[in-house]
Amino acid sequence: MKISQKQSVFHNEVLTRFDLYKSLFLTLPFQRVKHTGTILPFFSTHCEKGVDEHLAPEDIIESFFGQYEQYVQEEDRIDFLFRIVQYIERQVVLFDAVEDSAFHAVGRNDESGILQGLFQRTQEDPELKKQIVNKLRDFSVRLVLTAHPTQFYPGPVLAIITDLIEALKQNDVPNIQSLLQQLGKTPFINKEKPTPVDEAASLAWFLENVFYKVASEIQSKIDSELEVPIEDVKQLIELGFWPGGDRDGNPNVTAESTRKVANMLRTILFRCYYRDFRIVKRRITFRGVEEYLDILQDIFYENSFNPVEHPTDDTAIILENLNAVKDVLNSRHNGLFVELVEDLIRKVITFGCYFTTLDIRQDSGILRKTFNYLLENNPETGIKLEDIVDSEQNKEKNITFSELHLGVDAQVDPLIQDTLQVIDLLKDIQRSGSERAAQRFIISNCQQASDILGLMQLFLWTGWKKDNLTIDFVPLFETVDDLSRAADVMRSLYSNDGYARHIKQRGNKQTIMLGFSDSTKDGGYLMANWSIYKAKIELTAIAREFDVDLVFFDGRGGPPARGGGKTQRFYASMGKEIANEHIQLTIQGQTISSQYGSLETAQHNIELLLQAGIISELQQKDGDTLTTKQKEVIDQMAHESHAKFMSLRKHPLFLKYLETLSPLKQLSEVNISSRPVKRNSGKELRLEDLRAISFVTSWSQLKQNIPGFFGVGTALQWAEENNLWSYVKNLYQSSGMFKTIIDNCMMSMTKSNFHVTAYMQYDKTFGDFWMMLKTEYELTKKYILKLSNSSVLMEDYPIERASILAREKIILPLLTIQHYAIRTIRDKELSEEKEAVYRKLIARTIYGVVNAGRNLA
Repeated sequence: MKISQKQSVFHNEVLTRFDLYKSLFLTLPFQRVKHTGTILPFFSTHCEKGVDEHLAPEDIIESFFGQYEQYVQEEDRIDFLFRIVQYIERQVVLFDAVEDSAFHAVGRNDESGILQGLFQRTQEDPELKKQIVNKLRDFSVRLVLTAHPTQFYPGPVLAIITDLIEALKQNDVPNIQSLLQQLGKTPFINKEKPTPVDEAASLAWFLENVFYKVASEIQSKIDSELEVPIEDVKQLIELGFWPGGDRDGNPNVTAESTRKVANMLRTILFRCYYRDFRIVKRRITFRGVEEYLDILQDIFYENSFNPVEHPTDDTAIILENLNAVKDVLNSRHNGLFVELVEDLIRKVITFGCYFTTLDIRQDSGILRKTFNYLLENNPETGIKLEDIVDSEQNKEKNITFSELHLGVDAQVDPLIQDTLQVIDLLKDIQRSGSERAAQRFIISNCQQASDILGLMQLFLWTGWKKDNLTIDFVPLFETVDDLSRAADVMRSLYSNDGYARHIKQRGNKQTIMLGFSDSTKDGGYLMANWSIYKAKIELTAIAREFDVDLVFFDGRGGPPARGGGKTQRFYASMGKEIANEHIQLTIQGQTISSQYGSLETAQHNIELLLQAGIISELQQKDGDTLTTKQKEVIDQMAHESHAKFMSLRKHPLFLKYLETLSPLKQLSEVNISSRPVKRNSGKELRLEDLRAISFVTSWSQLKQNIPGFFGVGTALQWAEENNLWSYVKNLYQSSGMFKTIIDNCMMSMTKSNFHVTAYMQYDKTFGDFWMMLKTEYELTKKYILKLSNSSVLMEDYPIERASILAREKIILPLLTIQHYAIRTIRDKELSEEKEAVYRKLIARTIYGVVNAGRNLA
């Protein structure tokens, strides 16, 4: 389909249908909704005109109210603004649903169908089929759902969206009208901050309603296409889960909440099994299977509705009885309904008795503190704290992996107590769901080999045994400095005899997590991406030297500034120097609902990742492995970009600008996460304490998206001025990695709109600072358009561009209201009660802006 055709289809299937169906809001039996809906188009047009004229938000809003006599009182004005926000929130939901309902017609990109095409070619090419089967024998995609605070749609709204998508596909107007009425009455926000268990329950909606079905369907499709017997099936799709396990910077996560989440996941899974089993039982009414079905009925029912405190892993007995049923069907009943049993077998193989692997994560500083506490209070360890505190070499040498069972004082620091309690709890979780239920401990802010060795020793001082230590220790390297030291850290680890023995016990496999979010906040967009790519090359070389099977686990957020964007293209273009046998990444925030919120979109996006893994090996392009010269060029550009970004970071107005003009302060008041906006939340704001997600979200609310482009234009200009433009042009055309970095940068810039904040150029304090940001934006735009040979940003992605621009138009009034409220609090003397109202108004606009952006935070 040509670009113009695609745009035409998008216009007809999405934009026109959205305009048609949004008029249904006006027919809802709510008088205030009807009034708001009638006046909203005038308010939106007024905001657009004001933004084009570079008016300040208070001038836009006050001039609008000046046209309407009924909005004289401030209370009436605020009430109206709240109703506008609520109305637009629901328009965003409708747009999401309309776009997702048209997914088959417009949502598939140019990479769609490659996997299916590969499979079709295997029918005539046995050698290709053999290659793919061999690749899939030791390949997997692991999606890890994280509890980052930008998944704004609560479960009831997600359910409405799911039903609305189906009704829109059928053009079922009465049902659509009913669902919009339900949407109008359903609250979008939590009255209180969720607990870690609440967050887990919210994300479990996707496990139950999407991943449970999709993982099995994809596995079945691949098995069928490649004619792989079900007993030879290798688990291709794995799921991971952070809510309830990720305690880094979140003191609300405790061993008790971890236990509750593990039990909840098991119960939800067994209810999924029980629903499927009832269908099996309804169909298989033949002789010869009664005994097996009775056993399965008892297991599924009891675990669903009468869960015990210390359950056991029943996976083996479930599979034994399901396979017995399958054998009877094949031998005595002509295989009738055997596909229902095979589907359930496939699900049990995939999810066991645990549903998803619960990852544990803690900061290295807390783990060191725990280690030191045990040393100080337990002389039987044989290690003196003063011998190791100032010497990494001494610390590594003194960790001998002794097996002790050390206790702790009841008055100990809660974080130390939690660390030791969760280490002990992991034994129980593994007993109830096998080691796959919880087998990874991630050390964030990992800076030295002793961070991992010390954690391994903590396990052995908490009752675990070396010969049965069924835990993988995963270092997380995040900042630019940490990434540069990562290779040295891993070399020390692989050279440690005790750790080398442990790796061998774990199948000679080492997982390393790399964080995209903090590296961008730390060093800017281009340097972050290049640092991670360079670290992957170095880490792969060392792993191959020590004959270790390396797995990279990428900590990616939604937007390009946090490692999001077109992630499948990164994995398809890793080249020969980077281990890519397994794809593992976090799925965060709005990305969960936008890319994995429905069966169709989830299947599409998972297949893209599977396809990327296969293609990166079987159809690798020469340009994906960079030459020495190409590396030098990118490295030089990264350093130019980094210098530009650091000059911005060190600017005396940098944090003040964010705190004063963006909704950064209000992010802590939005009841969407149990996690604080910043580490050390009681202290004065420092950039290093500010969470990357809050950092990126604040810039996105300003419509400036600085972390997604700043410094790129400077780097490209430097390349041209130093006669390297031909190399850069060649990189864009030949290197999938470099092209994806630039294309994702374009996406960030398309979601920027400096017109929204153009009034800031006249601000006495921040005017020059705003102009500096705008100048780099224009420079980056100029060079990216030149590099991509385009006339507009994202010219090669017309559907995505049209979707972004449509969403930006919908939320422009929200941004105007948000900036108006921020400036009102800043510039006016308000009572405490009145200020609280404006702060609430700001918080409400944040929801709509992030929901509309789909991968803004």
